[in-house]
Amino acid sequence: MIEYRGYNVIEKNDRVIVENVRDFEPVHIFECGQCFRWLKQDDGSYTGVALGKVVNVSYDNGTLQIINATVNDFINTWFGYFDLGRDYSVIKQQLAKDNIMKKAIEFGHGIRILKQDIWETLISFIISANNRIPMIMKVVASISEMYGEEIIFDSKKYYAFPAVDKLAGSSVEKLKVCKGGFRCKYIAETSVLVRDKAVDLNALSGMSADDARKELAKLPGVGNKVADCVLLYSGTKYDVFPTDVWVKRVMEELYFKREATFKEIQDFARKYFGELSGFAQQYLFYYARENKIGLK
Repeated sequence: MIEYRGYNVIEKNDRVIVENVRDFEPVHIFECGQCFRWLKQDDGSYTGVALGKVVNVSYDNGTLQIINATVNDFINTWFGYFDLGRDYSVIKQQLAKDNIMKKAIEFGHGIRILKQDIWETLISFIISANNRIPMIMKVVASISEMYGEEIIFDSKKYYAFPAVDKLAGSSVEKLKVCKGGFRCKYIAETSVLVRDKAVDLNALSGMSADDARKELAKLPGVGNKVADCVLLYSGTKYDVFPTDVWVKRVMEELYFKREATFKEIQDFARKYFGELSGFAQQYLFYYARENKIGLK
């Protein structure tokens, strides 16, 4: 056993067991709408493909288990991916400023915002436009199977998300086999622009959220909402509040009690939630979706 950043980490056979983990609930994390490569298993655990690796994750009473991982994998990959260096109890305390947020936080108490690969996040959320989560998952999986590297885990085949060059070298016609519809054109064009550094994804972290959003919006298929999702779910920026038509209705129902413009909602989030806007959006989004708020 070793101690790492307040956690007791034990490597045993093909797995890592991490003790003293708080504010972590797999169903909240993997089904809150931020990721598309994690599948729930019959035993309640989740198997996922992330950062070129396949692992199975389960959690029980403060203990996180990651199968197909070593201590070095935990330190170099999964500690950051699961944002385990952040104290979410402090975030919850700061955001619980009204009864709406208190209810949302209690409902989604185990949410953590993943630090996903920004390239994969970009393409995934281009695919998400006017799309349902099950279909997004199928398209991302198809693209990975067609262009990504094969990984064997538990005698099954999985596929890493393809690198930029792989997609940039594809035709729109070939991409259409993945059933991405009109988004295939956006994927192909965006891949070329990212490959050629017309938009440098690695430079976004050094920009303000507003500038990073404008930079991403240069890419085909990327509007403000998709840009904010990319920034938030890659762990690049947390002071964004991704807002689509449904989130707009949720905010109108919960906070405004009237119709509001997208700008009004963005201004409200910036002023009311500040640097924690992204965390607030996730608690509210998950709470509203699961309780069918704003769906009338």
